[in-house]
Amino acid sequence: MNLIPKISLLLLVILTSCHSSAQTKDNYKKSIDSLLQNTNPKFTGVILIAKNGKTVYSKAEGFANFETKKPLNLDSQFEIMSITRQITAALVLKEVEQGKIDLNTPIKKYLPNLKQTWADTITVHQLLNHSHGITDLQKPLLFKPGSDFKYGNEGYPILGQILESVSKKSYSELANELFKKLKMNNTFCYSKDSDKNLVTGYISNGNNLEKAENNLISPYKVPSGGLVSTVNDLLIWNNNLHKGKILKPESYKLMTSYTIQNQHNFFGKVKEGYGYGLRIIEKEPVKYFGHTGLGNGFSAVNLYFPDSDVSLIVLENQMPEDSNLFYASEFKIKNILFKSDLLSKS
Repeated sequence: MNLIPKISLLLLVILTSCHSSAQTKDNYKKSIDSLLQNTNPKFTGVILIAKNGKTVYSKAEGFANFETKKPLNLDSQFEIMSITRQITAALVLKEVEQGKIDLNTPIKKYLPNLKQTWADTITVHQLLNHSHGITDLQKPLLFKPGSDFKYGNEGYPILGQILESVSKKSYSELANELFKKLKMNNTFCYSKDSDKNLVTGYISNGNNLEKAENNLISPYKVPSGGLVSTVNDLLIWNNNLHKGKILKPESYKLMTSYTIQNQHNFFGKVKEGYGYGLRIIEKEPVKYFGHTGLGNGFSAVNLYFPDSDVSLIVLENQMPEDSNLFYASEFKIKNILFKSDLLSKS
């Protein structure tokens, strides 16, 4: 009996099956490529997708500056806006680990010069998860601390002041020490004197782009939304934060647990948990942690899917005038991943 034809047929079946499987696993790449060619407004930014810590898809589309036509690349530096907050939260938790901060102590202990009466009632925990009720430093609280959620820009600058008070270092010193340790060499605190290779941000109306003026980031607001980074550095961040290389297990658990919920359109139509600088998404097809950032002509999304060890990082140097278009491409890319094999368990 001649076995050679049968063996050849078996090998052909195996190879065809492997090729078909590989094609299926890579379908998300073709879908994203197609999406990027048909977005309105046209996508201008950088995308990185990684699995098990390694990049499996990356793409840079558009220009770092539309006047000079300098193209974007994977090391282009963007303002990451509110994604800054998970880094500030991690810095706070590192001080908690050293016994310098207690999460449930009123903030007056760390900032005795605060004159507002609410300084005696608001805790560090409530600043971290936006349940503090501050809408303006000079106005009464919106609600009793801990009783509700109000996303805003007032809590994290105060956390920056607390960090400086307990560490006797500036926020930028603390952040830069961490970035150096992690080898996040292209990440830094924004300042008007040190924008390095920061790309230009634009406000988009359809496909018309207008350069964003009047940068709103002051030194006081840096802990809330003032970090500059790249997709590659944010992958380093995810790989370290979510794999126990920055925080102790109990600290990380605090960061990724929640006592308060809030609805955000990018993360669905129902309320989801908010931890410390991270949203904890449990009601979409796959559980994940993530955050968005928006402002100054920039849009940013950083998501981490723990069960499959997948990161999705998208940084854009445009911000739509129409709020219905915020994160439009990022939302579609996320849904492409939901339908892919990429989010199967590692």
